Amino acid sequence: MPTQTDLNLRAMQLLKEDAEKIAQLIAVQLDNLTLPKCPLYEEVLDTQMFGLSREIDFAVRARLVNRDEGQQIIHDLERKLADLYSKILP
Repeated sequence: MPTQTDLNLRAMQLLKEDAEKIAQLIAVQLDNLTLPKCPLYEEVLDTQMFGLSREIDFAVRARLVNRDEGQQIIHDLERKLADLYSKILP
């Protein structure tokens, strides 16, 4: 039977994996700045970010991760997004 620590570590691992998928979407857009403001891309990214924030909220409420760790995951992705937008917007 998994311990609470095992569950906490697994929850954090899954959240980081989902965050990495979003980071890869951002990286692809950074590498291919051919469509600077693609509404479809922005919609997908917004949906993914919202979904991740809900996952983190659930994990925090279930006491699988602490709020600061969850907020750091979102903060890191928001920094990558800001980097993307600084490169594609005049």
